[in-house]
Amino acid sequence: MPEKRTLARARRDRREGKAATTQAGEFVREEMEHAKEGKHPVKGRKQAIAIGLSKARRAGVKVPRKKRGAGGRGAAGKGAARKTAARGGARKSSAGGGARKSSTARRPSRSATRKAPARRAGARGAAASRKASPRKAARRR
Repeated sequence: MPEKRTLARARRDRREGKAATTQAGEFVREEMEHAKEGKHPVKGRKQAIAIGLSKARRAGVKVPRKKRGAGGRGAAGKGAARKTAARGGARKSSAGGGARKSSTARRPSRSATRKAPARRAGARGAAASRKASPRKAARRR
């Protein structure tokens, strides 16, 4: 159940005519705070966002569903599948298990940091936009 403060903020955003995503942002913020406080361990930042959006939808915020294919994932996935097929199937890493365990052990502390969404955004997109992002940040300094 969302906190009363969160519901009040979301209602205020709705009255002010702000977008549904802005209203839902209040629920996501609350969820990030919960993750930082350790109220419930989340596996990653994306999971905390998903929980927040789910709470927003239950509270009546008309948040649009995630559009499939958006985010440049489709083309990259197809290319990777072609490469795997050409190689003769997927290779299994023997060191994968240990690496996976250590990464999950590190997760909760980094999942809800304020920098995490920006860090993730910089990793997406075409090469030109990935280069442009730090340049733009350098200009702002």
